[in-house]
Amino acid sequence: MAETPEQFYARTVAAGCRTPPVEEWASWPFEGSVTPKALVPPAPEPPRMGVGGVDCRACDAPDDAYFWTDDRWRLQDAGPGGLPFVCVLEPRVHADEPSDLGPELAREMGWMIARVEEAVRAIGHIGRVHISRFADGAEHMHWWFIARPADQAQFAMMTAVIWDDVLPPVPQDVWDDNKAAVAAAMDASR
Repeated sequence: MAETPEQFYARTVAAGCRTPPVEEWASWPFEGSVTPKALVPPAPEPPRMGVGGVDCRACDAPDDAYFWTDDRWRLQDAGPGGLPFVCVLEPRVHADEPSDLGPELAREMGWMIARVEEAVRAIGHIGRVHISRFADGAEHMHWWFIARPADQAQFAMMTAVIWDDVLPPVPQDVWDDNKAAVAAAMDASR
């Protein structure tokens, strides 16, 4: 049986949090040791934006807020940040979970994730495209595509998101060229 939030909290506080050997990780962007924060006791989760499609930023956004669209999907850039390119894929329909899409659109979502990943690699000199789903702030489902530069394994794995904030922002003209490359590759793969 799964632990309740209270049981999970009590067990982890009693055992104490551990610090993984992050200073040994080649991808860790900081020098020195780190200390885990104290755990906060369970509390009701804050409401997410756009619950049930009401006042949903994604549902209400016009197409010109996105750099690529079709009749069922839209891509929005999330930068510039420190990595070559980061964008977000959203369905036009309001959905919180992939299972909310229905069978046809859920199958299409798999193909769209593959298309966007390939389009981001079309920028050139991209080592990997990390694909993530962070959706704690808004109910409208969205997928993140995070381009790691080639030959920079130091930015690998889960720390790529942190490196995007640590590195100086990509110059706007380079970011715009990368965005145009992704849009062109999306159009070419229709």
